[in-house]
Amino acid sequence: MKSKTLKKDKVNIITLGCSKNMVDSEVLSGQLLANEIDVVHESSKKDHNIVIVNTCGFIDKAKEESINTILDQVELKRRGKLDKVIVTGCLSERYKNNLEAEIPEVDAFYGTMELPMILKQFEADYKTELVGERLLSTPSHYAYLKISEGCNRTCAFCAIPLMRGQHVSKGMDDLVKEAEGLVKKGVKEIMLIAQELTYYGLDLYKKRMLGDLMHRLADVKGLEWIRLHYAYPHKFPLDVLDVMRERPNICNYLDMPLQHASDNMLKAMRRQITRTETEELIAAVREKVPGLCLRTTLIAGFPGETLDDIEETKLFLQQQRFDRVGIFTYSHEEGTSGFDLVDDVPAEEKERRAQEIMGVQQEISFELNQEKIGKTFKTIVDKKEAGRYLGRTEFDSVEVDNEVIIQTDKRLKIGEFVNVKITKAFDYDLEGEVVSEGK
Repeated sequence: MKSKTLKKDKVNIITLGCSKNMVDSEVLSGQLLANEIDVVHESSKKDHNIVIVNTCGFIDKAKEESINTILDQVELKRRGKLDKVIVTGCLSERYKNNLEAEIPEVDAFYGTMELPMILKQFEADYKTELVGERLLSTPSHYAYLKISEGCNRTCAFCAIPLMRGQHVSKGMDDLVKEAEGLVKKGVKEIMLIAQELTYYGLDLYKKRMLGDLMHRLADVKGLEWIRLHYAYPHKFPLDVLDVMRERPNICNYLDMPLQHASDNMLKAMRRQITRTETEELIAAVREKVPGLCLRTTLIAGFPGETLDDIEETKLFLQQQRFDRVGIFTYSHEEGTSGFDLVDDVPAEEKERRAQEIMGVQQEISFELNQEKIGKTFKTIVDKKEAGRYLGRTEFDSVEVDNEVIIQTDKRLKIGEFVNVKITKAFDYDLEGEVVSEGK
């Protein structure tokens, strides 16, 4: 007589939101695998029976996407395609009680810091010896390195502290060990991420230690590019720029969200910096690291914003000529100090203002790209699409910045470096031909 074998669980993790969420999903995957539980990221196959949705709750659009994704998975469960739907992440941290009441079909909701509790769903143990071990969901040649959690800032528009708590740095030795482990897996580029990079070390070492961490990471053999994301402008530690200039494997790239140019808006947003101080900082950054690529993000439509504020921001962009700019429309988030203000800019007007600002930046981006024609850049090969290779220079981060369309008759290996001479330039992309292997 044959005995019936139980089907082994297979987990599919769907990650929404930012790169910090992606790292959380990778850590969860690593823990599940270590407990001999089969796990995949964003699988399009239908061979899994459990889904974990790692949600984003940052702004309205992200919350809507998270809820729709949960409802899609609940519908699959209703139709017998899934056994369990588990929800974690920022939306779950912030609205757990509401979600439990509104979507009772979900088997369990967990917050942002409840990884051991998620593992208990699978009768699995949290393995402390695996700290830093992850199942990468990115291509094998690059990865994100989250150096801290949470944020102590009190920006009027931001709900992150409500979902992620206060700033907590990861130990430097652990981060170096994690970077070394990533390199052994084939990673050549790491992107340092946190809600606030420049606070790194204040809690553990009683002083800002981002520069020291960068030196330690730059010593990791085989790590070719280190990139900085999300540096707060107020009290920016200028020693970071000295390290960037001194160490060749630290990209001349800085992502510094400024959010606005108008003093009225900067004060209302509680950004702790003025336009004049911002301009002085930008000048100091560019003086210390000539040729540095400076990326920023802006918000359009914050309560009380006027058309004069928009004109000031456009003029600011024309004067400062940032290499990269992203823009969000303001989202009125309960629990923030901005929520006490009247959300007086209609959604359509917010979008119009955002597009107007990006129109100015588009021209600047085109002009800056045109200046690259004829120059040769070390370029990492990211992927092959539609018969052509796509890569990035040190001045471009994954998904948010320029791509380089690489023209070559040779077969290139994904993740390798080549030197590309730029022959064409567009608003947000470059095109060029391989002249030699990257050094």
